[in-house]
Amino acid sequence: MIGRRDLISCLIFSVLIVTLKIMRFYKKNMKQNFEKHHAAIGRRNFLKSAGIGAIGVAGIGLLTSAEPISKKKPVKRTREERLKQLASNSYAVNQLFKSRSFPGREERPETVQLKKKYGELTLLDFPQFTKDTYPGVKAMDLWSSLFGDISDDSMFTKIEREGRTRFGDFDPSTLSSKRYLDQLADKIASSGLKAVHISNNAPRNIADPNEELRREGIRVAKLWLDAAKTIGVKSMRVNTGGPQIIPASVIQGGYPQNMEIVPYLKNAIESFREMADYGEKTGVRVTIENHWGLAANPINIRIIINEVNSPYCEASPDFCNWEHEYMLYHGLEVLIPMAKSMCHAKRWTRFPDVDINRCVRVLNDADYKGYISFEYEAGGDPVEGTLKLMNDVVEALV
Repeated sequence: MIGRRDLISCLIFSVLIVTLKIMRFYKKNMKQNFEKHHAAIGRRNFLKSAGIGAIGVAGIGLLTSAEPISKKKPVKRTREERLKQLASNSYAVNQLFKSRSFPGREERPETVQLKKKYGELTLLDFPQFTKDTYPGVKAMDLWSSLFGDISDDSMFTKIEREGRTRFGDFDPSTLSSKRYLDQLADKIASSGLKAVHISNNAPRNIADPNEELRREGIRVAKLWLDAAKTIGVKSMRVNTGGPQIIPASVIQGGYPQNMEIVPYLKNAIESFREMADYGEKTGVRVTIENHWGLAANPINIRIIINEVNSPYCEASPDFCNWEHEYMLYHGLEVLIPMAKSMCHAKRWTRFPDVDINRCVRVLNDADYKGYISFEYEAGGDPVEGTLKLMNDVVEALV
């Protein structure tokens, strides 16, 4: 018969053998699982993937209140590398641009002084102006209203009203306009810079209930997408339109409900889906900026982008285009994950003390790699203002 001591020794030996086998199994499998998933998932999902639920964790005595693993602090790029992420903004210095003259309407004295100081520009001059004024900046954000040669009326739409003809937006479809776009493309190429974005106000009524107006807006957007391709642009803003003031909710069944906004959203989704499909053919992304109308609310932008569900429809956030101060940073946090091409850094008279460092920190935290256009609108000298804003953004970038 086996003695008591021998029996205990056999039991201990058996337990040790089983324990060693279990440890080898878990060591091999858990190491593979850890290396494969640790970088991509959080602690909670890791435990789930290993088959350990919340009850199991508590049962084996593991702590569940551990701090999340901190992200490795990124190494700050050189100033030269950070400048390459920035884009000059033609709208910010639009006072310098040649404009149509009208009888009885003279230029403002401050505009005259600015043109004396910096010279008068057309968009054909803007690549060289960017190169001379913002050293190190290699990209440009072009405003649609500055396209065309104002001495050639054939480049512009005509509006007949009360027996008078008024000239409207640049029309990319005319022969003279196409020659102009080729000339602009040559100027951009010879400067060594690139036009990366068009901030476009020409396509209108994109969410309008009037189907004829909405279809016209889409038609104009497609013409501009073709124009963008001609000059090498890869993204173009189209405004959502919609009511200037978002309709208010009304009480239905004791609770607020807003059915009035739904048709506008539906129309915007259909319009942006069609424009994104066309943008895919031209290689130009259609972007939505928080630029009033439906887009005054970042959630509406998110709804449209998610419903369109195309890599050619994305957000292009603006730091300051908000209705109130609490949107300044929180609205940006909502939009920046949906942006890949363009973001407008802005200092504006409505929010002259906007915290640029905090805004850029939102971009850094989101690992935003797209272009940042510096759009100064806070009064005074726009060239000095853009230079200060440019430097503030560069210093805050990583």
